[in-house]
Amino acid sequence: MPPITSLDIATLHTAYQQGELTPAALIDELLAQEKSHGTEPAWINRLTSEQLEPYLQRLEGESPKTLPLYGIPFAMKDNIDLAGIPTTAGSPAYAYTPSENAFVVQQLIDAGAIPMGKTNLDQFATGLVGERALSDYGVPANAFNPDYITGGSSSGSAVVTAAGMVSFALGTDTAGSGRVPACFHNLYGVKPSLGLLSTRGVVPACATLDTISLFTLTADDAAKVLNITAAYDDHCAWSREHQFAVHGKRYGKAPAAFRFGVPLETQWQTDAAYTQGMHQAIAELEAIGGEKVELDCSPLLAAARLLYEGPWVAERYHVIRDLLKSHPDAVHPVTFEITQGGATPLAVDAFDARYKLAEFKRQADALISQVDVMLSPTTVTHPTKAEVAADPIGVNSRLGIWTNFMNLLDYSALAVPIGFTEQSLPVGVTLFGVVFADLTLLSLGRALEARLMLPLGATGVAHPALSEPLTNAQDGTMELVVCGAHLQGLPLNHQLTERGGVLVSSTHSATCYKLFALAGGPPKRPAMLRDENGQAIEVEVWRLPIEAVGSFLAGIPAPLGLGQVELADGSWKCGFICTAGALNEGGEAEDITEFGGWRGWLKRQS
Repeated sequence: MPPITSLDIATLHTAYQQGELTPAALIDELLAQEKSHGTEPAWINRLTSEQLEPYLQRLEGESPKTLPLYGIPFAMKDNIDLAGIPTTAGSPAYAYTPSENAFVVQQLIDAGAIPMGKTNLDQFATGLVGERALSDYGVPANAFNPDYITGGSSSGSAVVTAAGMVSFALGTDTAGSGRVPACFHNLYGVKPSLGLLSTRGVVPACATLDTISLFTLTADDAAKVLNITAAYDDHCAWSREHQFAVHGKRYGKAPAAFRFGVPLETQWQTDAAYTQGMHQAIAELEAIGGEKVELDCSPLLAAARLLYEGPWVAERYHVIRDLLKSHPDAVHPVTFEITQGGATPLAVDAFDARYKLAEFKRQADALISQVDVMLSPTTVTHPTKAEVAADPIGVNSRLGIWTNFMNLLDYSALAVPIGFTEQSLPVGVTLFGVVFADLTLLSLGRALEARLMLPLGATGVAHPALSEPLTNAQDGTMELVVCGAHLQGLPLNHQLTERGGVLVSSTHSATCYKLFALAGGPPKRPAMLRDENGQAIEVEVWRLPIEAVGSFLAGIPAPLGLGQVELADGSWKCGFICTAGALNEGGEAEDITEFGGWRGWLKRQS
């Protein structure tokens, strides 16, 4: 077997398909690497070859063509259930052994992925530092420099992915626990919209705010894993029915033009390296077509400060209150100090905090509605272990300045690698947006990835070449070309606007179309026909929510149909066309090409 150079999904699947590698050989190699490295505190429970054998047997007769994650090794934070393996949440005294897999874990296994084990964490997922693990398991070391923290709470998941022990890992994210470790390890950190991934089989931190998060080496890997795991779970109280319906057609090229919001620089609170990272990210987004819009993000920062007020600290206390009473010494001292505060707030305190959050949410939604996507620091600095030991709570609070508000405000977020410091430590930024904007964020993240081509994780392996994405990112929308009574200001335009349609551009077709007026309609109907003897026709491009397209198309009478229309800029978009044969039926089609468009013909008619 040739040496394993990269564990990204595309590289492994290529090796499998070409017969250069088998899942069994890969697993043997990964286990051998573990033995040579010795005990790694990033793992709490590493599966043995005997425990892994059933997952390999499951792949017999399958291939990457039949299973989208065929032979792909992954890990999960040890607050996520894997059947037959103890779930500890970082506390031996709390541990239990589940009989079933967490919903998301089962989806991954069904897709052919191989669970390699359970990873370390800040105990009970409380912390952003990665230093709140018990001595029973050890404290993970940053994969780039052991003097620096890993970030938490999903510390182990980030380390094993960055170090090349797995292709991807599951973490959880309540206040940044997936994004901060991703930032500190040169990884893509997906903080999905709340309810997009089921949390059934996850030990909660704050059940109302928790989501499973993803650590991946590339944006394509993140999209593939998200595609498999984003499914409604009718047995999970927190799962949300939605129009997200993840599939490949909605992840791909970034929009050609977009507006991105940036906090006022006086609000960043970043050190020199992370300030430079923000400036680089701004420049890169502008280079791919983005327009920067500076915004006062005070409502976001105010919401972030609510996280450690009454109701959400009480939620953390709710999970482990019995353990706090029966085995207080089993809880990390910092975790104990933070969580114990949840025992005392009054119900009125919870309502006060909820009312404040509702107002901040109103202000924040109005703020970010001005742009297509937001850019912020992921965190403000990368502390050393010594700095955290000297001020464990204060440093932790600083790390959450730009992460704490995301789940509170019901936003989607993606941590994106952007470069390295002079000390060769990773620096990252975060793209975030409204709920269920996850694939738009990933498409923009991929565009940044294509420009930067950073090495993978902490392995030093060069980034493999990216394939050309086949589609534009549409985030649940579809663009349609209209040329007649659906134009802005004309009688049928309301059929678009009533369905949430937005005018994208007023333009022309390529110079190879003829326009006809067919009998019927108000008073007639337009029909475009591709003809080399034609000319440019005035058209508009409208964007509709994908769920509204069906009812709109149902009202379009024959002989019109949906096809591809070439525009003046050479692009092709969906639009209404007519077959040549239909023009000859009854001899009622009037050639109106000379008027240059439907509006021009209407003016001549009047």
